[in-house]
Amino acid sequence: MDYTLNVGGHLLSLDRTKVMGILNVTPDSFYASSRSVTSDAVKSRVEELLAEGADIIDIGACSTRPSASYATESEEMSRLRMGLDALRSVAPECVVSVDTFRADVARMCVEEYGVSIVNDISGGQADPQMFPTVARLGVPYVLTHTRGDSQTMQEQCDYDNLIEDLLLFFTRRVDELRSLGQKDIIIDPGFGFAKTLDQNYELVSHLNAFELLGLPILVGVSRKSMVHRLLGCAPDTSLNGTTALHAFCLSKGCVSILRVHDVKACREVISIYEKISEQS
Repeated sequence: MDYTLNVGGHLLSLDRTKVMGILNVTPDSFYASSRSVTSDAVKSRVEELLAEGADIIDIGACSTRPSASYATESEEMSRLRMGLDALRSVAPECVVSVDTFRADVARMCVEEYGVSIVNDISGGQADPQMFPTVARLGVPYVLTHTRGDSQTMQEQCDYDNLIEDLLLFFTRRVDELRSLGQKDIIIDPGFGFAKTLDQNYELVSHLNAFELLGLPILVGVSRKSMVHRLLGCAPDTSLNGTTALHAFCLSKGCVSILRVHDVKACREVISIYEKISEQS
């Protein structure tokens, strides 16, 4: 996977799977232990993520889990300003991604705080200005597959052929981004968004199909319902299942970025996978 991303004028090589650590500045994220709602909590979380080996920190201020009620744009911006002020005070040079589906929020984070990546779970469908905005800003863009919004996505899981439908979605959206001049695009199959439990695992088993797009692939399965529903546990006891799933995704040999809550555990599974790969 000889991909690189232009992050703030520097090239970030994806020759080794990168770890994107999750920083939630929301009071209602599905995994309660990931919430950092004060400046001191954000600073502590950032220091923890970096000490454990995160390559990228992904900050989000609006929960987008199924059935969530979205924060208003002003609430999202206020939370992000607090979070980014705290983050930059302890890690001014860190590569930061913002998890947002709103173009004006993305613009504010990039222009005012030097955020390097825009991670949009709506795939540009929630805000028609998102694609033109990221193309103008010149930052890498995570293009995620979903349908509907948080209230309706799990009612829209009917596909003619799951993998083919997603490939068609990505092909069309990538073409649209390219026509606007967007350079760096990362593909996220959107685990948990408008997919049933079985469809999520079908995606995992066919992850290599997305190599056809010739773009880096981001996998975000950390502590999600596809893990804890299958195992009959809760998000806070789903680390073991998450680690097993990470190992299987890595075995596909096509994952450029893992988006995770638990950086240390993810780093360990990457190291073991790489050591095994050396012997092949």
